[in-house]
Amino acid sequence: MPTTSSERIFTPQRLAALFPPDRANAFFDALYGDAEDGAYDIALAFDGEHDNGLEFSFRLTQRPGHCLACNLTYGLPQVFERHPVIDLPGVVTNIANALGRTETARWRLLPTREVSRTLHVIPLLVTFG
Repeated sequence: MPTTSSERIFTPQRLAALFPPDRANAFFDALYGDAEDGAYDIALAFDGEHDNGLEFSFRLTQRPGHCLACNLTYGLPQVFERHPVIDLPGVVTNIANALGRTETARWRLLPTREVSRTLHVIPLLVTFG
C-alpha cells in the first residue's frame, strides 16, 4: 500500500506510461537493427524520495535465452543519457508534470548496479529547484 504522495502518483501503471515496455524493443532495434537481439527488458521503477527529489531506476531484466551478465550494462548510463529512444529529458519532464512541478527538473544517472545475474539497475535521481 503506497504511503507517500509520490508512491500514490508513481504507480506501476503510471511508470509504464512514462517508460512503455515496448521502448526496450525500439532501443535494441535502433542499436542492433533487430529487437530480438536485446538481452534484457527495461522498466522504470520508483524507488523513493530523497533530500531534494526522487529516486527512480531503470530495471534491466534478463530475457529468456539471453545472458544479462554477459552484456556490457556498466556503460549504459552514458548511453541512456544521450539515446533518443530512451529520451531521458522527456521522461524527466513527464515525471515533473505528474507531480505538477513547473520548475526545471535536473537529473543524473548513477552507475549500474548488479542486483543479481538476471537483474541490473541504473539509478535515476531527479531533483527540483
